[in-house]
Amino acid sequence: MKTFVYIDHFKGQVQPASWEALGVAKSFGSATALIFGTGLDTLVKTAFEFGADEVLVADDPALTDYRAESFSSTLSALASSGTPDLILLPTTTRTREMAAMSAVDLNTGVLIDLIGLSLEGDKLIATRPIYEGKLNEKVACSGKPVIATLRARAFPRPSQDSSRSGTATKVEAKTDSPATVEGYEMAEQAVSVTDAGVVVSGGRGVSNNPSLTPPAGMDEKDAEIWRAQQGFKLIGDLATVLGGAVGASRAAVDGGYIPYSHQVGQTGKVVAPDLYIACGISGAIQHIVGIRSAKLVIAINKDPDAPIFKVARYGVVGDLFAIVPALTEAFKKKLGK
Repeated sequence: MKTFVYIDHFKGQVQPASWEALGVAKSFGSATALIFGTGLDTLVKTAFEFGADEVLVADDPALTDYRAESFSSTLSALASSGTPDLILLPTTTRTREMAAMSAVDLNTGVLIDLIGLSLEGDKLIATRPIYEGKLNEKVACSGKPVIATLRARAFPRPSQDSSRSGTATKVEAKTDSPATVEGYEMAEQAVSVTDAGVVVSGGRGVSNNPSLTPPAGMDEKDAEIWRAQQGFKLIGDLATVLGGAVGASRAAVDGGYIPYSHQVGQTGKVVAPDLYIACGISGAIQHIVGIRSAKLVIAINKDPDAPIFKVARYGVVGDLFAIVPALTEAFKKKLGK
């Protein structure tokens, strides 16, 4: 089976699930990596090291910034001329858009956010979560090529072999687009919530520390946000010790406690860490949807009836402002930090 794998990156920083997609492609046969942008030599080298049999590069100044029309048109043109059986992309906001637009160009279907993909005879069978993650369904696409995006951390990442190398093939970029990029802001986060093996999240409860006295002159809302920010410092300390990322519930984001880039849940990011620690999060269904793929969930909450305890392997009923710092100190000693 011939598979194209789109390597999703931002300014050279690769979405790690791209390498997972490359590993899936190799399990089916030949894998051709597609890389769009400018200054791509390092990414080309890495793609070969992760197992790509061939690398197609669209290196053009017009592709410096992501624009859906030019990127999807370039992908569609390569698929039309290269006739792959399967096109894989990691699931990101960009690739959902690209996959859908390319599917229209190629008159085929697209399968989104897969957690499983297998070959049964000559048919690809995909597994994806439905009904807010309560069930998984198996589906197949009758069109060709099959286009699919893969959920991050749902598939094993192949080993990187620095002895592998190759020469990329340059391809033409389709640069026509009615959109121009006027600018953007980058969210500051040391570890991405989506990619992290450990996520420590805070909810509305991080603002409920009565022992903290806010600076004089603050109104009630500003005092609430100030308390929450102090609470998230405790969350961040624990995440740092564990080498993880800081997450948040929608309530925390809506409350102005922390930027949207940290939000986990149905309207935020779906995560699949090895360890998820929920601190002061009640466990609304929209949040549970985002953490169903976590291997281990630990919940800390003062309310013993909080819904989060129904999905947690371990639950601690108590004050997060006492428990989280204690965990941080314990892990520091255990890990020698």
